[in-house]
Amino acid sequence: MAFVRSVVHMAWMLVTVIPWGIIMCVASIWRRGEPLYWMAERWLGWAIGGARVILGIRTRVTGMENLPQEQRAGAVLLVKHQSTLETFLMPTLMPHPLAYVFKKELIYVPFFGWAMARLDMIHIDRSQRAQAFNKVVKQGRALLAQGIWIIMFPEGTRIPRGQQGTYKSGGTRLAVETGAPVIPIAVTSAKVWPRKAFVKRPGVVDVSIGPAISSVGREPVELMREVEAWIEAEMRRLDPEAYR
Repeated sequence: MAFVRSVVHMAWMLVTVIPWGIIMCVASIWRRGEPLYWMAERWLGWAIGGARVILGIRTRVTGMENLPQEQRAGAVLLVKHQSTLETFLMPTLMPHPLAYVFKKELIYVPFFGWAMARLDMIHIDRSQRAQAFNKVVKQGRALLAQGIWIIMFPEGTRIPRGQQGTYKSGGTRLAVETGAPVIPIAVTSAKVWPRKAFVKRPGVVDVSIGPAISSVGREPVELMREVEAWIEAEMRRLDPEAYR
């Protein structure tokens, strides 16, 4: 039954993303910025809604009160990365538009990538690390000034349930450069949507949003250690079975 549900959900996403990607590309001719972003967020809401109805995946969110409340306040979200689910989920939860930092190859994915290319995101060439980070800072500073939050996955790739990746300091370097606070976020998505798995399982995904951490006067590596310590301790609290 889980396999059948997964097939139906995949079909739902494919059937909806193709027309929506075309609509996004056409709409981008005269619409940009936040209006276009919220159009994209609507499809992500359909994907998450489909996961709830078809797959039986529900989300339980705590810590929304830890997010900055000012309309133009900037923030750098640093999120535990276990599956594709959180990349779809985060924009549906956050009150501000989000800008993902991702490898530029993704913009060539038909329909989905084409739509992403029209949004205010930061796509980088990972083979040119110095130039890539300079681009992240330049674009990130401009986006943060508009009240757009930057979201990054410090482990860099999806990590299997119960494991801990290497936390890279790019996100905290950006925060220190711009003065934006850091928001650590723990997500237990691999319980229901494992890394690289086609078959998904019903269940509850916990999303825990930690207190904002000031980046002013901090060293990026030391700040990332604090972020890592909070996320990993929270992961063990939320999903203790995975870390036995």
